[in-house]
Amino acid sequence: MASSTARAQIGVTGLAVMGSNIARNFAKHGYTVALHNRSVAKTDALLAAHGDDGDFVRTETVAEFVAALEKPRRVLIMVKAGDATDAVISELADAMETGDIIIDGGNALYTDTIRREAALRARGLNFVGAGISGGEVGALNGPSIMPGGPAESYESLGPLLESIAAQVDGTPCCTHIGPDGSGHFVKMVHNGIEYADMQLIGEAYHLFRAALDLDPKQIADIFTQWNSGDLESYLVEITAEVLNQVDASTGKPLVDVIVDAAEQKGTGRWTVKSALDLGVPVTGIAEAVFARALSGSRGQRAAAVGLAAGDLAAKPTDIAQFTEDIRQALYASKVVAYAQGFDQIAAGSAEYDWDLHPGDLATIWRGGCIIRARFLNRIKEAYEKDPALPSLILAPYFREAIETAIDSWRRVVATATLLGIPVPAFASSLSYYDALRAERLPAALTQAQRDFFGAHTYERVDTEGKFHTLWSEDRTEVRAD
Repeated sequence: MASSTARAQIGVTGLAVMGSNIARNFAKHGYTVALHNRSVAKTDALLAAHGDDGDFVRTETVAEFVAALEKPRRVLIMVKAGDATDAVISELADAMETGDIIIDGGNALYTDTIRREAALRARGLNFVGAGISGGEVGALNGPSIMPGGPAESYESLGPLLESIAAQVDGTPCCTHIGPDGSGHFVKMVHNGIEYADMQLIGEAYHLFRAALDLDPKQIADIFTQWNSGDLESYLVEITAEVLNQVDASTGKPLVDVIVDAAEQKGTGRWTVKSALDLGVPVTGIAEAVFARALSGSRGQRAAAVGLAAGDLAAKPTDIAQFTEDIRQALYASKVVAYAQGFDQIAAGSAEYDWDLHPGDLATIWRGGCIIRARFLNRIKEAYEKDPALPSLILAPYFREAIETAIDSWRRVVATATLLGIPVPAFASSLSYYDALRAERLPAALTQAQRDFFGAHTYERVDTEGKFHTLWSEDRTEVRAD
């Protein structure tokens, strides 16, 4: 119900679906929630439809909104990332006092969050960049929340966020991530892993249709079965639901009447750009981003229909065996995607001195978020046993899982290639794994080439130091350090 006199523990501004649902979540957990939106009609629509969810304070202006909040004031912004966020932050900051907390719950670029946190800190305000995952349903029923920002702000804000977050085994899927932009950085990488996971599932689906000639209903049954085993996850679960959906107007499977061009909001691209800056190979995530871009190149794709495919191999005849091969390849490739994501988080933590803890992230991703999956418990255990684990792939459980899957993984990539079926994420994940385990890589030749044309020097396997060969002279080697 709405109240004009209540003192609110939390305020939410930006009442589109995500903002409305998270405001309702707070209210259902017993908090008085101040509501604000640029268009008051959205505030009134929320109160008309869901005012009985709890105690709300209706406000029309920023001044009213801020006045309705207990001190230290806590305001959650749920608006579109970019200039709109800056505008709302500026207006709020002008109306708030020292020690108050502004929380950005949108998908902000973490470098923007670093900038905003520093600017507001200089004004005596606390700024928290909080990644929130779980979509509309998660926002209402319990998301995974990744708040960064000043540690002292979490003392006031943390109990509220933890209470509305998803709960797994009595543990909230929310924890203080680290300073300034760390929360949004971790959410960005989460979304990158999500891109890879979705692409891998899509490639598995494509193999079932193109290599085994199964229909969507048959494939849905397979994904349903997989969701009861090691591959249990939210994305596998909803894949089965999507593939079971029939279009009401045509009677066809819904997936067959949807245009095969995947859109993206940008977080996947941010992940890849950041990984390039940090020098971290996130090949599976990158291929997923590029696959979406290629799917959207509809003019090029239409023009390329009919290009030569070469002599294609025969399709597999043992459906059960190839189905198992796909399952194993999917699991192994998922491990690579998560391993690469956690590598990027470690690199970001080192670059910005955040002191992030991978085990904590695996813990809060177990529920509420889009990439929640059974094997996150295994990731949590792996980092508990060895916080300095060089790569998730080297943890005993995941090493054994990949060793079990490797032959199937190779058969899937080889068969797809021979059938002309694109599997960029499966293939790049396997190549990454092979490169990681290789004793020698052709990078020695690359470094020699760099030294030849640019005197970039090289190291030797038998002597410490830097060296350069006088390529344009007598080709003797000289020390360069």
